[in-house]
Amino acid sequence: MNILVIGSDSRANAREQNNQTITTGQSSDQRSDCLMLVHVPADRHTIYGISIMRDNWVNIPGYGASKINASLEVGGIPLVVRTVESLLGTHIDHTVMLDFQGFKTLTDGLGGIDVNVTLPFTASFETHHVFPAGVNHLDGQAALEFVRERYSFVDGDYQRVRNQQTFLRALLTKLRGGIQTPAAVLGLVNFAANYLTVDQGYDPASVAILAYGLRTVDPGASVFFTLPTAGTGTSSDGQSIVLPDYAGIGEVAAALRDGTLPEYAAAHGY
Repeated sequence: MNILVIGSDSRANAREQNNQTITTGQSSDQRSDCLMLVHVPADRHTIYGISIMRDNWVNIPGYGASKINASLEVGGIPLVVRTVESLLGTHIDHTVMLDFQGFKTLTDGLGGIDVNVTLPFTASFETHHVFPAGVNHLDGQAALEFVRERYSFVDGDYQRVRNQQTFLRALLTKLRGGIQTPAAVLGLVNFAANYLTVDQGYDPASVAILAYGLRTVDPGASVFFTLPTAGTGTSSDGQSIVLPDYAGIGEVAAALRDGTLPEYAAAHGY
């Protein structure tokens, strides 16, 4: 199963904005702050997370060359899916989108998340939360600053993506210990109904069933990597962009197609 996880930077309601874009064709004030393809093997023993840097300069079908995060703005989730499917040559089974408020609510609803900070920093915005090295217990606000920060790092978005991967691994650890009862599953259903935007083939109960199934996943065995890039540059209109490494992306696409992602991830992931 391939699930595209989208973190919207909407300060409003990402679901309403997405629906308006799909219905009217008008752009909305949201982009994908986080974009990750999560591959879930049938045995549910591990997962593979492929982060796609938001500034990748790609072809957005029907729109043209742009940063990949603009696909959400101009075409909603369906265009994000078409763009990623075109880039990786693979089928996306389901989509899950969460905005800032939903992210904070999820983290607080789980009682906070314990994240191992390997590169200490102080957030450059909002509460300017301080993240010392080692295990940090993060509430929703601190977690949002953790996954959004980029200006505090020499390599900017590259470290931000690594922090997002670190957070997802920590979230899996929390889910493994926290979704063991019918009441916990029901709580997840209610959360999904209120805060998650999912595709038409999915519903809140399906999300909860999947999360319950993932309790068997070993977070330590799960592998994350970033879709290969060829450095940074500047677009013709002056935007700072990330250049895709199409040869490297082709290797990832082949691994997804041929069922050899475990071998690829063993060589390139962490």
